[in-house]
Formats: sequence, structure tokens, C-alpha cells
Amino acid sequence: YYYIMRRVLDIIGASIGLLVLAPFMPLIAAAIKLESRGPVIVKLNRVSGGRTIKVHKFRSMYEGAHLMKPVLAILNERNDGPFFKITKDPRVTKVGKILRKFRIDEFPQLINVLKGELALVGPRPHEPEEVIFYPHPYKHLLIAKAGVTGLSQVSGASGLPFLKELELDDHYVKNRSLAMDAKILAKTAAIIFSDPTAV
Repeated sequence: YYYIMRRVLDIIGASIGLLVLAPFMPLIAAAIKLESRGPVIVKLNRVSGGRTIKVHKFRSMYEGAHLMKPVLAILNERNDGPFFKITKDPRVTKVGKILRKFRIDEFPQLINVLKGELALVGPRPHEPEEVIFYPHPYKHLLIAKAGVTGLSQVSGASGLPFLKELELDDHYVKNRSLAMDAKILAKTAAIIFSDPTAV
């Protein structure tokens, strides 16, 4: 019952979200293209449901940003695991900073939700190069359907220690329910409107 209802709610929620976004798409696309060259929407490798998928996002970095990652590794603020974070990442465009602040860059992931590759709520999707470092007790997270938002995202997101993020996602997977999903979605909305940088 849970999985059927969650899929129904995913389709309804993603459809409504994309309809709301549609009128603003030309403006977002124009802003991205005017500042820097490259595609408006990028497809990034992420692990969900036991396989690597292409997650859709509005481009918030300069083209070829992934090639700069090895050079910037010395500035990585995450030293507790495989994740990569620089508070003032020079690869992020000015428009990208705004898109990220309000999580607008993640709205195209609703396309992945409609396709059944992501859920509205689930463990945080990570890169294939990152998930290989998951400790054995958390390997099961790799076969769970990742989410656009989730328990770890509304509990500190990229500011969480590596293992704490996995613990939260583990707790969600083992205790998920429609009630929990509703609370996480409500908290996501509250954080975005009160403090967008906290998600």
C-alpha cells in the first residue's frame, strides 16, 4: 500500500511542480545562457534504486566544472568522507548561486520522479565515485530509490558528517511511511522559505 500510494503522490507532486515551473523556464534558461555558455539543463550521474541514473538539474556551474575538481581538491572542506564541498566554489556562476540558494536548480529532478528514477522523498542521491565508500552497514541504501529531498537533506544536508548523513538515510529507509514523507516535504518547504541555504 505504501509503495503504491507513494508512487501516486510522486506523480501528482512532480506534475504539479513542473506545471508551476513551466512559466518561469524561459526566464531561467535565458539567465543561465546569458551568463555562460553550455546547456541549460545538465544530466549528472547519481545512484538510485541500485543503478546509476542521469539526474536532471539546471546548470549552476561553468561548463567543464568537473574537470576542475582535482585542482580544487585541496580546498575541499569535507575531510570526513568522500563528499566534496567548497563554500565559495569558484565553479558556481552568479546565476547558479541564486538557483542553488532557493534550490531552483533541483526542480528538473521532478522529471526523474515522473520517470520513476527518483522519489519526492528518499535517501540523498550521490555520485557513483562516492557511494563506493559507504560502510557495509549502509550498503543497502544503494538499492533504495533516492529522493529529491529526504531526512538527511532537512537535517543539515551537506553540512552533516558523512556517517551522520548515512545514519539519517538509514533511519528513513527502515521507518518510512506516508506520514514521515509528509513531514519531510513540509519541513523542506519551511526551510526553503525561511532559510534556503539550510537544505
